[in-house]
Amino acid sequence: MLTHLYEKSLILHDTGMFNKVLYFYFIDALAHIDYTCSIYSFNYQSVKNVMGGEYLRWRIDEEKKGDRAKFAAFVNWLKQQYPEKFAMLPSLWQMIYDTDDPAGYRSFRIVLDPDSRTAIPANMFFVMIDEFFDADFLKSLYTDASLATLFDSFINRPSS
Repeated sequence: MLTHLYEKSLILHDTGMFNKVLYFYFIDALAHIDYTCSIYSFNYQSVKNVMGGEYLRWRIDEEKKGDRAKFAAFVNWLKQQYPEKFAMLPSLWQMIYDTDDPAGYRSFRIVLDPDSRTAIPANMFFVMIDEFFDADFLKSLYTDASLATLFDSFINRPSS
């Protein structure tokens, strides 16, 4: 699984032109995928897992800054207002940020069902990784692209 993630590349994309908030959550999701896979693959106290945990701990405060704090609300707004766009989001974003879904990050691990002790099937990681590196999804992250434009609309809409 980790090889499948690490073989992906963003060389054909100018990530500097991605919407900053969407890019943050894109990298955040990849970090959680990496951490969860690493916990399954390496000893919990391996240097790789300790470094990943420290990095994710730092990101907890970072996600509270500026418009980043509005991302979860944006995902739920998409679900209500633009269900077709919500359906096109990577499934991990749908599960983690949908307030009706029990999935979440627990100690930085991806947990799909908090009541289950079953490990996430390996094929789900392959699907998650492929969704985040889907060409159409990556194109939607650019500041003038569909998802980024919707995020800006959400941020700038009049409060109700």
